[in-house]
Amino acid sequence: MKTIETIATVTKDGKITAQLPLDIPEGEYQVVIVIDEKPLVEKVEKKQKKAPFKFSTYPVGLVSESLTFRREDLYAND
Repeated sequence: MKTIETIATVTKDGKITAQLPLDIPEGEYQVVIVIDEKPLVEKVEKKQKKAPFKFSTYPVGLVSESLTFRREDLYAND
């Protein structure tokens, strides 16, 4: 027995089409289908309606005005 999770398309006349992995040999199989009652399109729309995260900014300033974090200063070969 093998479990496969994939996306299936259901037509108006009740036919279902799904893409299976290529390692499944051609033939007839007994299958069990579990359908989430909400179509995938509704889930995508719901995700798009979420507001983006808002992050606060905090001014921290420099320890000293003469202190810099230039690459040349950090990796100087003294």
